[in-house]
Amino acid sequence: MQGETVIEISNVWKIFGANQKAALTAVRDKGLSKADVLAEYNAVVGVADVSLSVNRGEIFCIMGLSGSGKSTLVRHFNRLLEPTAGKIEIEGTDVMALGPRELQHFRNRKIGMVFQNFALMPHRSVLDNVAMPLEIRKVAKNERMRQAAAILDIVELGAWGSKFAHELSGGMQQRVGLARALAANPDVLLMDEPFSALDPLIRRQLQDEFIRLSKILKKTTIFITHDLDEAVRIGDRIAIMRDGKMVQIGTAEDIVMEPADDYVADFVAGISRLKVVHAHAVMQPLEAVATSGGLPADVLRVEEDATLSTLINMAIDNDHPIVVQDKGRDVGVITRADLLRTVIEGTEVS
Repeated sequence: MQGETVIEISNVWKIFGANQKAALTAVRDKGLSKADVLAEYNAVVGVADVSLSVNRGEIFCIMGLSGSGKSTLVRHFNRLLEPTAGKIEIEGTDVMALGPRELQHFRNRKIGMVFQNFALMPHRSVLDNVAMPLEIRKVAKNERMRQAAAILDIVELGAWGSKFAHELSGGMQQRVGLARALAANPDVLLMDEPFSALDPLIRRQLQDEFIRLSKILKKTTIFITHDLDEAVRIGDRIAIMRDGKMVQIGTAEDIVMEPADDYVADFVAGISRLKVVHAHAVMQPLEAVATSGGLPADVLRVEEDATLSTLINMAIDNDHPIVVQDKGRDVGVITRADLLRTVIEGTEVS
């Protein structure tokens, strides 16, 4: 995904423990493993030499198993955690160079954060909770209430402004948390497993709601999750972490079709390719049909972003190859054999 870079993380390390500097030097010089660092320096490697960039308006999902370092990493973006080493730039600002007051201002103006724990103030109404970031900015009461009410309407909770948190369901409370993060109109949203504590049905509904809001507000978002299905549904790109390291970054299609190693391959083995893989990843060059006498006049055509599911449905009643187009120009061809091969390669065969 190309575009203006909003977040740039370069060679970020986080090592916990009293001997973190010595441990970092040893890791760099000797290539010690995470277990070695713990044994020799009584220090824990939380994030190991991570670099990434995120574009404006992108939803960038960071995922991994428990202990992979994903939640630790996201807390470096607004310096809730101080990195042991590395550089963090957001909107051109060197976050590591900010003093305490500048950092507080930066957090309040530039970054909104949504945690798994809703963290709503029980003594405040829903409207007051949402207005809180604006209150910290010393926005006049009438204006902050007006803005908070507008955000509540966007998350479809306009009628609940006078209620208290305990009067709302878990899904509604999480929407209030999201509204509070959005009220200050931040450039960047940090979301740390925001839906993982919810029931599956409510979780899917909130995923749909978040996708809808993202299309409207176009916020640059870092979304932490351990759920691959959630990452595939929500993310423009996905980053997979293991033992503090960034193993692979790419679209869902990139990761499913070309996993970087066996760990990633195992990680994505259970994901269906039907909605993830697109025509451009399956097609052959047009020359592939030249030896078979060319294409019939009534050949079916699709754009290169057509999903594997769409292609399979088209192939059911069509014996001929399907032509793939890019902006009206023929660029490739897909046969039934191509589709079968793609499906089989995505299935675990014993």
